[in-house]
Amino acid sequence: GGGMAPLAAMIPPPPPAHLSMRAEIEWLAGSADNARGVALALSSSLFIGASFIIKKKGLLMSVEKGGSSASAGGFSYLRQPVWWLGMLTMIGGESANFIAYAYAPAILVTPLGAATIAASAVFARFFLGEDMHICGIAGILLCTVGTVVLVRFAPEEAPVTSVEEVWSMAMQPVFRAYVCFVLSFTLALVYGAAPKYGKTHVVVYVAICSMIGSLSVMALRGIGIAAKLTMRGSDQLRKRETLFFILWVGCCIATQMNYLNKALDTFNTTMVSSVYYVFFTVCTVTASMIMYKDWENQTPGSIFWQVVALLVNVAGVHILSGTRDSAPGCRAGLRALLSRRKSEEKPEYTHLCACDDDAEQQQQQQQ
Repeated sequence: GGGMAPLAAMIPPPPPAHLSMRAEIEWLAGSADNARGVALALSSSLFIGASFIIKKKGLLMSVEKGGSSASAGGFSYLRQPVWWLGMLTMIGGESANFIAYAYAPAILVTPLGAATIAASAVFARFFLGEDMHICGIAGILLCTVGTVVLVRFAPEEAPVTSVEEVWSMAMQPVFRAYVCFVLSFTLALVYGAAPKYGKTHVVVYVAICSMIGSLSVMALRGIGIAAKLTMRGSDQLRKRETLFFILWVGCCIATQMNYLNKALDTFNTTMVSSVYYVFFTVCTVTASMIMYKDWENQTPGSIFWQVVALLVNVAGVHILSGTRDSAPGCRAGLRALLSRRKSEEKPEYTHLCACDDDAEQQQQQQQ
């Protein structure tokens, strides 16, 4: 009896009766601002999930027409209208994501990217012909449960009245140390690991995207706060801190897009998006805890359920990606999840490398 009391205290009461749909969503998210952030983040996930598929289609079309692949340093995909359609779709999704950070903390918005993984897995099944294992359905359900729990126990955003406050958070010694670590480690990956292991280990390209992405999210949240304060009558967009954040985001996104293209051109779409989700979420939540102190005023119960929700989402994403190339059936999927051996069943990057070889042979014959 007594041992169950602490756990029971962590379980929230049911919602009040006779609430409207909007009021129920606000009750679930904890506030009207969090509810707006959740709606924008989920919309963003659908757009970004679709953009993975459209851009991958453009990359494949570029290689089939004899262009150099992105993994080989080529940029022939820029001549493909389909790739640009995917880019516009991603920009739409990222725009919704950007606005979401203005209303809700990163620890709520970023993990909701699990919806991107589920969406991209479904879209890849229908538009790229990639298989989705039956265990993938369990993964999608876990992502859904994790999302609901995370939204219910999301922290409130700390009130910020000026972009100078955001700048002072960015200048904290601990966060500056985090930035230095990220930049140093990224340079080591770009010039040390990527040339040797980039085409065989998906973690290399994804780690670069994720760590740089965590810095871009911190700046994006600052820009979002500045925009929100400006709309409320306090002009923050023309301040030099806001301009620096915009420049910083531009540099980060350019780096992210370059290495994300390399990853998508080399590895399976579901694998890239799922590994990217885990790394990006961990990096962004860590950066947000350091800079914005999201957990500073939270109760132990709320933090506990936020961590549980994050782990459930990670488990769902792992099931989606881990069973991608396994044999049909739940038993085979379970063996694939528990096995540490790399799947040898026709990984997609082998097909892409074959496409590269064919393109090179065609170019040599034309010459």
